[in-house]
Amino acid sequence: MAAGELLSESDRLALDRSIRLAEQSCRFEFSVYVGPTDGDDTRAWATRLHNRLVAPARSVLILVDPGRRVIEVVTGGEVRRHLTDGEVELAVLAMSSEFASGTLLGGLQRGIAMLADHARPQNTLHA
Repeated sequence: MAAGELLSESDRLALDRSIRLAEQSCRFEFSVYVGPTDGDDTRAWATRLHNRLVAPARSVLILVDPGRRVIEVVTGGEVRRHLTDGEVELAVLAMSSEFASGTLLGGLQRGIAMLADHARPQNTLHA
């Protein structure tokens, strides 16, 4: 996670805890980047970051560029089997709402929790 001066040390620790809880609940990996992006295509930039992760197929990357007011969520192939575009859009909307009220940490935590909840494999009963 790159957070620059936008998150305090205690905020980063709280964010790390949120990420660990999300990873435990859905068994996918979460990464967060908060900071400036290069170039005009923020989606491509986020995708390049995602592709550099240890296990991109099993990963979710949340990129937030506060200066540009951009949120990008990139999901790996295995994650997409459990997490729909609509569910990602809901998480982005929730994060946007929190960010608009001035809560960067709260928005990230809420978005991570929503994504993890939706990505969690459903319990099924076998007959």
